[in-house]
Amino acid sequence: MKSFTRAGLLLCVLGVVCRAPAADQPPNFVLILTDDLGWRDLGCQGSDFYQTPNIDRLAREGMRFTQAYAAGPVCSPTRASIMTGQHPARLRLTDWLPGRGDRKDQKMNRPALETNLPASAVTLAEALKSAGYVTAAIGKWHLGGKGSLPQDHGFDRNIAGDHRGSPASYFAPFGNGDKAMPGLEQAPAGEYLTDRLTIEAEKFIESSREKPFFLYLAHFAPHIPLSAKSNLVAKYRAAIQPGSTHTNALYAAMLESIDDSVGRILRKLDELNLTDNTLVVFTSDNGGLSVREGPNTPATSNAPLRAGKGHLYEGGIRVPLIVRWKGTVPGATTESTPVTSCDLYPTLVGLAGAGSAGDTALDGVSLAPLLKRTGPLNRDPFFWHYPHYSNQGGKPGGAIRDVDFKLIESYEGGYLELYNLADDPGETNNIAGAQPQRANELAKKLADWRRRIHAEMMTTNAAYEPVPIPPSADGTVVLPAHEATLHGSTLRYEPPAHKNTLGYWTKKEDWVSWEFTVAKPGKFSVEVLQGCGKGSGGADVEVSVGAEQLSFVVEDTGHFQNFVPRNIGTVSLTTTGPHMLAVKPKTKPGVAVMDLRRVRLQPLAE
Repeated sequence: MKSFTRAGLLLCVLGVVCRAPAADQPPNFVLILTDDLGWRDLGCQGSDFYQTPNIDRLAREGMRFTQAYAAGPVCSPTRASIMTGQHPARLRLTDWLPGRGDRKDQKMNRPALETNLPASAVTLAEALKSAGYVTAAIGKWHLGGKGSLPQDHGFDRNIAGDHRGSPASYFAPFGNGDKAMPGLEQAPAGEYLTDRLTIEAEKFIESSREKPFFLYLAHFAPHIPLSAKSNLVAKYRAAIQPGSTHTNALYAAMLESIDDSVGRILRKLDELNLTDNTLVVFTSDNGGLSVREGPNTPATSNAPLRAGKGHLYEGGIRVPLIVRWKGTVPGATTESTPVTSCDLYPTLVGLAGAGSAGDTALDGVSLAPLLKRTGPLNRDPFFWHYPHYSNQGGKPGGAIRDVDFKLIESYEGGYLELYNLADDPGETNNIAGAQPQRANELAKKLADWRRRIHAEMMTTNAAYEPVPIPPSADGTVVLPAHEATLHGSTLRYEPPAHKNTLGYWTKKEDWVSWEFTVAKPGKFSVEVLQGCGKGSGGADVEVSVGAEQLSFVVEDTGHFQNFVPRNIGTVSLTTTGPHMLAVKPKTKPGVAVMDLRRVRLQPLAE
């Protein structure tokens, strides 16, 4: 464990000046973190199925943030941001640990990943410990193994925290031998993990009530594998209503156990007369799991937000956040100011009197002005950096939110998506093409930020083997420019905002291909969406699908970005499964062959 002296020195490096506690004891902190809890998964957040009366009570007695964000779309990066107040990209801890490895079906390879919370980072526990706090981590850690466990980062007590991202079991025994979860070796058979963690949390509050304390209660629930008490599962199965947004009875049962845990913690604070001097935070590490990933999934729906865990869309990074501090934070209030998990560190450190919460080395800002209603926040835009492929289907990319506008950049090809969250929180209308200047300005800010914090970037995967593009429900196959495999030296994908095309086709030797699948054999019409600058038309181009070949002459459309659809003929695909379509120029009479935005194969009626 790091010494008090070392922690103090590191705080000074951060510009956080320690001071002795005031005569009146500083507030206690209870930080309750759930795992994969979605933005809509609470009664107070609008769920039409999940029952969370105790968490709803917490919201009535405190402040509920409606636009709170996790610093990452998966667990470990957000947990690191909470512990340090720093962005995961700054820590080089940008994926769940140990992370998803490189694969042949991924276009890019991930950068080097820090697999432990850096020892140089001053954690929230260390900062509070230096100010006289007793500290405990109870529950999921997932920020490293031996040498980087909670007790190595300032926590006096560690229950259940180790390298694992999922529990050994949701019912006791919680692992055996050296596989047992720390501190849970003697759990009664059949005990539910959420209940046991709550018991340990109550014990810590009891034993620490004479001193300021920091309790980090990090539930494993409702992370997969979904597992809950059978009586609660039966209760929710009987209550399912067709047409509801939320219908997963197993997940609902897990949430009820979390809610019961919150109720027990609140009652314990009441019993010990600690409520008025204890700030309680309730939040999640990322959005809800909205895709299939094991039995009984998707776990939940984040609608009306788009996607979920593992994605940079709102459903993957927007999370519940409730803060209660009776007598200080006004009750029954909602706060729409966007905030992030990085903000919790400077908020708690500042309220504890441990030092300045506005140091420039931190990526978060103190939420005290909002909590105490003393003024607005003054902050930079929000940034995300996820140079990884997620297990939930998310692609590597970055994002920036500046006021109401959010830009997502794909790292595979630079594809840009721009959304106005004030009008379109579900991110259904990409306005990058309609507002190219704004999109490019935000893309530049995102790139500048990455350079400023030395964010690690991905590299091209030389062993890449493309995954075939599936057909739509009606059998149509759409081959977009940004999904193409490029062959040659100058041909490239040019992303929005100004473009969305295969361009710089200045060498006729360059060509492009797509892998796709056919669900039903038959004849397909082939349409290309091409543009060509004035005076550059006339190139002969061959389009081949297996042994089938078509050809067309590029049409001069007056501008390379003036696209026109061209039906170039039909092909017969006699087998289901994978196929490859290639586009190869034979001549190039102008400065470039063409710009190509899309190829479409439309099944023809028999």
